Amino acid sequence: MTLEDTENKRKRLIFRSWHRGTREMDLIMGTFADQNLAGFDENALEQYEHILQMPDPDLYNWVSGREAAPANTITPVMQKLLDHHVASKLLNKN
Repeated sequence: MTLEDTENKRKRLIFRSWHRGTREMDLIMGTFADQNLAGFDENALEQYEHILQMPDPDLYNWVSGREAAPANTITPVMQKLLDHHVASKLLNKN
C-alpha cells in the first residue's frame, strides 16, 4: 500500500470513528482515532478497522467496563482503546 493509500485509509477510519451512530461511541471512538491513528502502521489500522465493524452496544459495554471484552477481541489496538477510555474517564473526574 502506498503512503497516499494509507493516509486516505486513516482519514476514512477517522471519519467513521466520529460517525458511529450513537453520541457516546462517536466521542469515544472519535477522540481515540484523532489521538492514535496517525501513529498506526498498516497492521494496527487493520485491527482498528475490524473494531469499527463491531456493534456499538458491545463496544460500549467493553470500553465502559460493564462487561469484559471477549478474549478473542483483545488485540494491541483493542487494549489501547480500552486504556484510552479509562484514561479519559480519570481525566474528566479531575
